[in-house]
Amino acid sequence: MTTIEHEDFVQSIADALQYISYYHPVDYIKNLAAAYEREQSPAARDAIAQILINSRMCAEGHRPICQDTGIVTVFLEVGMDVRWNTQGSVEDMVNEGVRRAYLHPDNKLRASVLADPAGKRSNTRDNTPAVVNLKLVPGDKVDVIVAAKGGGSEAKSKFAMLNPSDSIVDWVLKTVPTMGAGWCPPGMLGIGIGGTAEKAMLLAKEALMEPIDITDLIARGPSTRAEELRLELYEKVNALGIGAQGLGGLTTVLDVKVKDYPTHAANLPVAMIPNCAATRHAHFILDGSGPVALDPPSLEDWPTLTYDASKGRRVHLDTITAEEVASFKPGEVLLLNGKLLTGRDAAHKRMVEMLDKGEALPVDLRGKFIYYVGPVDPVRDEVVGPAGPTTATRMDKFTEQVLAQTGLLGMIGKAERGPVAIEAIKKHRSVYLMAVGGAAYLVSKAIKAARVVGFADLGMEAIYEFTVQDMPVTVAVDCTGESVHQTGPRKWQSRIGKIPVVVE
Repeated sequence: MTTIEHEDFVQSIADALQYISYYHPVDYIKNLAAAYEREQSPAARDAIAQILINSRMCAEGHRPICQDTGIVTVFLEVGMDVRWNTQGSVEDMVNEGVRRAYLHPDNKLRASVLADPAGKRSNTRDNTPAVVNLKLVPGDKVDVIVAAKGGGSEAKSKFAMLNPSDSIVDWVLKTVPTMGAGWCPPGMLGIGIGGTAEKAMLLAKEALMEPIDITDLIARGPSTRAEELRLELYEKVNALGIGAQGLGGLTTVLDVKVKDYPTHAANLPVAMIPNCAATRHAHFILDGSGPVALDPPSLEDWPTLTYDASKGRRVHLDTITAEEVASFKPGEVLLLNGKLLTGRDAAHKRMVEMLDKGEALPVDLRGKFIYYVGPVDPVRDEVVGPAGPTTATRMDKFTEQVLAQTGLLGMIGKAERGPVAIEAIKKHRSVYLMAVGGAAYLVSKAIKAARVVGFADLGMEAIYEFTVQDMPVTVAVDCTGESVHQTGPRKWQSRIGKIPVVVE
């Protein structure tokens, strides 16, 4: 009988969470690098380059790939001959490992988990509790998969109870475009089919833990219906032309994973969960011999790329005018310099409540730009930790009132804006700029100073003032309301339909 010591299990969980915060899985990097080489869309190619450069920087600097360091999910297969030397539960030990990892002084990770989700939504401050899925299986070992899932991609999870005669392919192809780009493609899609509603969702999440092997599957050919479905969806989802960051391009998914389970004759449950460009998961086995230390990957697996910050138009935020904003062209690359305010969900909610009461805001937004971000705390000599954008559509419902009542000139975030926000941008001749999701550490290097200027009690959701130097962004919605997230995928879907599909 194997004995698993409390400390060995806890430390292994903590070490794995630190590891996945800054090391992409090598299979993802190799497949993303291949997608970069074959990409023909300049905007998508630039976005993939930023993700790859950011990934290498994180691997070298041991800092998070994304500012959203995720909610932790752990899959455990516990051998029935295993004995635990601990006073608490398995979930208690997992949460102790999470706490230890997220509060690590050399690489503190962002605490994003809120208790009382339908009420006060109070930050637990240490990213606990995790979501633990446990199976008892034959054997004397503990098989562990640790993952950290970002909120932007998790928010795009979909489920449908289809009729048995319905087409799963049709449902996926109809649903993926409705997800927008907030899940930060290129990534993976996990598809769970069968069982019951909750089983299908679990299958989809489990599928995302598998290595990217679509190239091998193409080479050997499918041997099951699930593999046939993978190949069909891989080709057809990429043919949608959504592309990296939703800008339009050849690669939207690097792989599609399918897991199924027997289901009731009257049902066809189907779940789809995307994994973003910051895909983070690791697998290890405890056998009673001590904690597990994962071997670091070789940096030779990363392509050597550099970001050319000279190709964009330099914009000086401290002196910018409405006339200059009106000159921005859709798809144009800008390099931002000067003072930039931040604010995301909680800050916007509080600002709107204050505006409704006629109260003065803690900051003057007139003539300013606001960046939708919740940064990681700094360590050592950093002024701020990784600080990539959050999904902009969550701020859509606030946009009209904030633009109308504050004189805000522009916004910066991740992915597309919805019709309500685009209409407000057009009405007030504002602008929306897009930063690349999955390039948080790269973005943070453009931030030269940071201080909290409002709502300090909100933690990472407080309002900061950043001083930025050559921060790269793309004009995603111009002052006329033209959106590159609408024009780009349309253009590339049309182009892909006219060129031979090359699958390597």
